[in-house]
Amino acid sequence: MSFLGVEQSLTGRRWVGPEAEVERATEMLVQQAGLPRAVCQVLARRGVPPMEAQSFLDPKLKELLPDPRSMKDMEKAATRFLEAVRNKQRIAVFADYDVDGGSSAALLLVWLRQMGLQATLYVPDRIDEGYGPNLPAMRELAAAHDLIICVDCGTLSHEPIAAAKGADVIVLDHHLGGETLPDCVAVVNPNRQDESGDLGYLCAAGVVFLMLVEAGRQLREAGAKGPDLISLLDLVALATVADVAPLIDANRALVRQGLKVMAQRQRPGLVALSDVARMDSAPNSYHLGFLLGPRVNAGGRIGQADLGARLLSTDSITEAEALSQRLDELNTERRDIENAVRTAALEQAEERGLDAPLVWAAGEGWHPGVVGIVASRLKENANRPAIVIGFDGDEGKGSGRSVSGVDLGASIQRLAAEGLLVKGGGHKMAAGLTVMRDQLEPAMERLSELLAKQGAGKGGPADLKLDGALMPGAASVDLIEQIEKAGPFGASAPAPRYALPDLQVRFAKRVGESHLKLSLSDGMGAGLDAIAFGAFDGPMGERLSNHGGARFHFAGRLEVNTWGGRQSVQLRLEDAAEAN
Repeated sequence: MSFLGVEQSLTGRRWVGPEAEVERATEMLVQQAGLPRAVCQVLARRGVPPMEAQSFLDPKLKELLPDPRSMKDMEKAATRFLEAVRNKQRIAVFADYDVDGGSSAALLLVWLRQMGLQATLYVPDRIDEGYGPNLPAMRELAAAHDLIICVDCGTLSHEPIAAAKGADVIVLDHHLGGETLPDCVAVVNPNRQDESGDLGYLCAAGVVFLMLVEAGRQLREAGAKGPDLISLLDLVALATVADVAPLIDANRALVRQGLKVMAQRQRPGLVALSDVARMDSAPNSYHLGFLLGPRVNAGGRIGQADLGARLLSTDSITEAEALSQRLDELNTERRDIENAVRTAALEQAEERGLDAPLVWAAGEGWHPGVVGIVASRLKENANRPAIVIGFDGDEGKGSGRSVSGVDLGASIQRLAAEGLLVKGGGHKMAAGLTVMRDQLEPAMERLSELLAKQGAGKGGPADLKLDGALMPGAASVDLIEQIEKAGPFGASAPAPRYALPDLQVRFAKRVGESHLKLSLSDGMGAGLDAIAFGAFDGPMGERLSNHGGARFHFAGRLEVNTWGGRQSVQLRLEDAAEAN
């Protein structure tokens, strides 16, 4: 049965309220744990029993952090790493060009600097070199270094790693492994085929952090001391949220602690970037995912690939301010490029049909740096896995995003093994690929088949799941602060979403390209402001702008808006439906 009787909202979705089981669990938590109902609703949805409520609300790293040695090759990796440190060997860090890669590189660069060593940073150009280690780069680095550490890449890079003659190579990664591993000192990756998968939720920065934990343990056993690892958790938190790693188990504790470290404003790069992004409140997971992450990513997407890693690792305030300014400019440029590609891709995908197991689009000259973001938008629109490919001549580079329960990375890897792709890989929710033009149609047809076997393409737009109804008068800053105690929120741990029923629109204004700012009222003196990002990309923007005095149910997530030192509640509007 639909919630508030909404069978089809303005975005075409059915609204679904909490299941009876969750309602019962909420009541039990209220009675036995003595916590506010809003917090209990979140805990019930996450399946937290009353006796575990307090430990869930206060996750401790020392209790949740896994033993680094539970991962294969971890001891070998840390031992070789420390050997290079003790002997003052030449170390190079080869990093992916996204936030996870940049944060992973920064973790190593900062740690090594505190130990008195300067490492070489190498980040490949997305367009000229593509993802991961390549033959020329590895040969060049091996000629001038004793140890190369590949972070957030390398698990499938057999040939380039074999070409690194004269240097040892360590891989610290989290992408899906193949049947064989590269021949090197160590491949530490929770998603190797011979791993249990218990730690598969970690991003690369999480793996790097655990390697540094193991290095610290080995130093202590030798009677020495390493750098303070807690101070590095802001980098781990940023990578975990921006890489959309699930906020479960150790990741919850890493992000919670990392946000506290970030709030101390000790890292020049993150301080400068926060200021450029006009963050005027304590950092939370939204800030990491939507304000800081996209700016760090901008260099790798359309500018100079190493800008993000340099920003995150610098100890110079002057350099941090210059780099953050440049990344902010590139992010604005990225948005413009993305908008053009998104419009063309959506048009093409709609012509092909949005009801197949796979939604895809390909175009000449589409910038490889934005195809992943556009794929994400297509996925959200259709509630299906999506692939977007940009061609340069006969070769196309693409990126894909998946929906929950459909492993895109494994299917892409299979396509590469079958010879339909030049190369491809990734993880469950995201993947990258290279395809020749004459193989495009058969590759997408085969991928659609593989995804259909996993259940992709069933049903229309996803049901909108709601945690309950709330009146404007109950939406307070205090309520939001209570809810935040059950965070951090993000992938696999969504923030509660509420319906605010039967409200009228007092004021509606289009802001930016496609956003809508609203002032809502219950007609009895209570109300709140709302912001709907991308409202004009679908029918919601026009309908709410031209409301004609109609009343609506509104659905979204509550947040605190800080302006001029004052705090107020704002609804981040996701959907609306006419109140009959």
